[in-house]
Amino acid sequence: MFLELLTFASLLLLPILFFLFKFSSHPNPKTSNLPKSYPIIGSFPSLYKNHRRRLQWFTDLLRASPTNTFTLHHSLGRHWVVTANPTVVQHILKTNFPNYQKGEASRSTLADLLGDGIFNVDGDNWKFQRQVSSHEFNTKSLRKFVEQVVDTELSDRLIPILSASAANNSVLDFQDILQRFAFDNICRIAFGYDPDYLLPSLPEAKFAVAFDDAVQISSERFGLPHPVWKLKRALGIGSEKRLRAVVSEVREFANTIVREKKQDLSEAKALESVDLLSRFLSSGHSDEKFVTDIVISFTLAGRDTTSAALTWFFWLLSQNPRVEQEILKEINDTASSESAAGGGYDEVKEMVYTHAALCESMRLYPPVPVDSKHAVNEDILPDGTKVKKGMKVTYHVYAMGRMEEIWGEDWAEYRPERWLERGEESGTHKKWKFVGRDTYSYPVFQAGPRICLGKEMAFLQMKRVVSGVLKRFKVVPREREGGDEPELLAYLTAKMKGGLPVTVLERA
Repeated sequence: MFLELLTFASLLLLPILFFLFKFSSHPNPKTSNLPKSYPIIGSFPSLYKNHRRRLQWFTDLLRASPTNTFTLHHSLGRHWVVTANPTVVQHILKTNFPNYQKGEASRSTLADLLGDGIFNVDGDNWKFQRQVSSHEFNTKSLRKFVEQVVDTELSDRLIPILSASAANNSVLDFQDILQRFAFDNICRIAFGYDPDYLLPSLPEAKFAVAFDDAVQISSERFGLPHPVWKLKRALGIGSEKRLRAVVSEVREFANTIVREKKQDLSEAKALESVDLLSRFLSSGHSDEKFVTDIVISFTLAGRDTTSAALTWFFWLLSQNPRVEQEILKEINDTASSESAAGGGYDEVKEMVYTHAALCESMRLYPPVPVDSKHAVNEDILPDGTKVKKGMKVTYHVYAMGRMEEIWGEDWAEYRPERWLERGEESGTHKKWKFVGRDTYSYPVFQAGPRICLGKEMAFLQMKRVVSGVLKRFKVVPREREGGDEPELLAYLTAKMKGGLPVTVLERA
């Protein structure tokens, strides 16, 4: 649909392009690497030409900019600031945080699905939800519940499916498997509900399919002019007709769970369930819409981010056998023989090399490749870039992971050691010590007041999956046509185009 609209728009503009080219703006020495800007349509021709490779194109433009920031003349007088400069990122995410909000354009785009959930609001509403959520995320009982959920899903579902695939020498789409695993996990953690999405038959669970469609169509709205998708919604046609149906299904399902959970809690003398929904309801937040919106938001956040990170991680391991051997050595040194997942939280926490390898993977392939804010008032960024009221400002996480200024000349190399240094003596060798980067150079989990609440939960889940899978299996991706590197598709989260077809081998 996006391509069709762009083609239609370009045909309408062809009669005036010659005139516009003739009177195009003169290049500025400071921005000579930027695409040409024309009256009325701005840099639309270049955006259209590069829309299929926008992540890499923007990365190239940011590398060429002296400040790793540029301002793009979009169309109809609109301007768009894009940055990969850590100082600028710190300014918009922390220093001048109140001035850079989600903005009405972003809120309205996701409002049908997320409503007034924590990831789609600003101001006092966001502060209140953040405070409530922060309290719940910091409890030891929730961490223990997450461990139990992940271990059960791993030992009872993921490991048996991989074992059967290895025995049958069949091909699995590992991206799909990891998405199913993550969806079952987050639904149980958020709702206390098991959608049974990761079963041997790989079923099309109704709620999971509706949620997936709702996320994809909502994310595709960002590629369309607002008047276009709003008109389609008003007329009830095309993808908007489908979105209305699947969002209705998701919300009806969520509301039913909320009502049933409220009934269960009213009849129980003590809280037995420790999922997020039960916690919110038990703490006095009984408004149905409030808890539905916030739990749907956390389902979205936990559904695709970890599965996206793990998909690219396993592909990178297949390309870097040295790193895989280091991780296996660490797993064998630290994992408990009593658990397929590799022991309790403290033992997983000791998997320092694995932690570094995951960070390195997300540097190159961040689960959320770009994130945008809108300026409430005029501002001047630390590098001198002027921002007008209402202007969109994007920090480009994908590009930041590829900046020589941040990561050095070997930025293209997958090297977990860049996150490590040798620590204290342990036996005959020194143990690794993890050395993190500041969150404004590595905003994979955002930074500042909006930094991800589920960061530790995500690492816990990912390390337990890595330990449980690699200890028993070798995951071998099928060679792609032409031997090309997989293509990253940027929706709300990063997906691997065509999935990750693999064969699974049992380790001796």
